[in-house]
Amino acid sequence: MAFIYENLIRPALFRMEPEQAHDRGRKLLMTMGTLPSLCALFRCYNQVREDRPIKLFGLEFPNRVGLAAGMDKDGEFVRAIEALGFGHAEVGTVTPQAQPGNQRPRLFRFPEYGALINRMGFNNKGAEAMLNALEKNYPKGKRRMPVGVNIGKAKATALEDAGEDYVKCFRVLADQADYFTVNVSSPNTQGLRELQSAIFLKDLLKTIRDENRAHAKKLGHEPHPLLLKIAPDLSYPEIDTILEVLTDLEYDGIIATNTTVQRPEGFESRESGGLSGGGFLRKRSTHVINYIYKATSGKLPIIGVGGIDSPEAAGEKLDAGASLIQLYTGWVYKGPFFARELAKALKARGADWV
Repeated sequence: MAFIYENLIRPALFRMEPEQAHDRGRKLLMTMGTLPSLCALFRCYNQVREDRPIKLFGLEFPNRVGLAAGMDKDGEFVRAIEALGFGHAEVGTVTPQAQPGNQRPRLFRFPEYGALINRMGFNNKGAEAMLNALEKNYPKGKRRMPVGVNIGKAKATALEDAGEDYVKCFRVLADQADYFTVNVSSPNTQGLRELQSAIFLKDLLKTIRDENRAHAKKLGHEPHPLLLKIAPDLSYPEIDTILEVLTDLEYDGIIATNTTVQRPEGFESRESGGLSGGGFLRKRSTHVINYIYKATSGKLPIIGVGGIDSPEAAGEKLDAGASLIQLYTGWVYKGPFFARELAKALKARGADWV
């Protein structure tokens, strides 16, 4: 399967403009998700289940491989993602209302590095559209894997008012999310990363936490797991500040990391945006994961993301302290059955990761 993708399908896709290829793939996966028999057939081939489900955040994950936010921005093809072997999916980033994102072109390939640069800017159809898609195509209560919802602020919303956007997204999607990720680390919405600073972060995360607890109390169930996604470009003192806030507010976990605005030595492109994939981000994200693991004595669950393009890279993240991993760029380059390959390799390794 990998040979067919890398030698026949990928060359055809890579002759297209990157976002056009993404749109073609999105439509194909949406169509696949509407065909239950086809999904069941693919699931039989692709789905890898650990001998014991991975229990994290009060949820059960069939394997350690997840799809990172950014691929399925509107929750439109999650059923197909599960059929292709993933153990969880994160949809979004979603904002309260639809927004077009930044001007095209805004997605660029760098095959020599196994990398992408994107400056998408949270293009999405809005929280209500995501709610409708999840209810229709992969509703809570009928899932074989958890679905996280990655929430953000609109481009036009001032930083001081960002909490309102996150809360609006939470309220709309609470009934369909298995967990929520607070995205304050995308480099493609102007000023967003400032929300990682001590000036904004504690108030923002407290606002979301309080809404989560109030919603749970009203309905008589446990609060949703809340995670924070951070940038790889933070200094270690900045990470320490974030970890202190997460501990104080009893957040459930952290996703490390988003894309980087740094560039590897010799990288000649001047395209702005976040760099994903490749060895440069792989190394940096792994260092951040290991730092967080040691700083928290392994008590804060970590989802590791960044430069995972092989079983070795996946195992590296878990060895550094992550409990789960997520893919985006590696999936683009390695093909639709790459999640199965990774899940099989990690299960075969049989290490007792947290």
